[in-house]
Amino acid sequence: MVDLAGTGDDGTTGLLGGGGAPKDDLRLDAYGTVDEASSALGLGKALTRSQRVKDVCEEIQRGLYRLGAELATSPDAKGKFPRTEAADVNRLEELMASLEAETSMPREFVLPGTTPASAALDLSRAVMRRAERRAVRLSRRGGINNLDALRWLNRASLLVFVLARYEEHASGTAARPAKSGRAGGE
Repeated sequence: MVDLAGTGDDGTTGLLGGGGAPKDDLRLDAYGTVDEASSALGLGKALTRSQRVKDVCEEIQRGLYRLGAELATSPDAKGKFPRTEAADVNRLEELMASLEAETSMPREFVLPGTTPASAALDLSRAVMRRAERRAVRLSRRGGINNLDALRWLNRASLLVFVLARYEEHASGTAARPAKSGRAGGE
């Protein structure tokens, strides 16, 4: 077993493939946010009763793990670890199309919280959007040069939105529109 006690106490952390970075570095912020998204997705997976939702969540989590590792890789070690590819983006699009075919999608913004599982999925989607913003910022600064990784993160957040609506449908409920039909918005 590796003794990690005290590792990082100096405000730095190691990167995959060698080297290190300060803990407030944009790279660490990006892959840390990807990790948060996976944890929120895990909550949705734990709360759902639908095996299909569990399976899709796990597939997305594995992709988030790969993406997080890609973001955590030292710029000097590029090419030594698996990267997100166009085929990974295509897989998300296939899953999204399949789920959309099985449920009606809302035509307006929805309020998260219809079911505990869909609420956790919506939270995960919001965290993925934040991770996407961090990854785009990192990309603009030359820290990542894989557009497929950015495309994958964008599609993953869309898929999780669809998955939340599928979860509601599978549980016999429907998403509530954010805007009420009453005057004054209430």
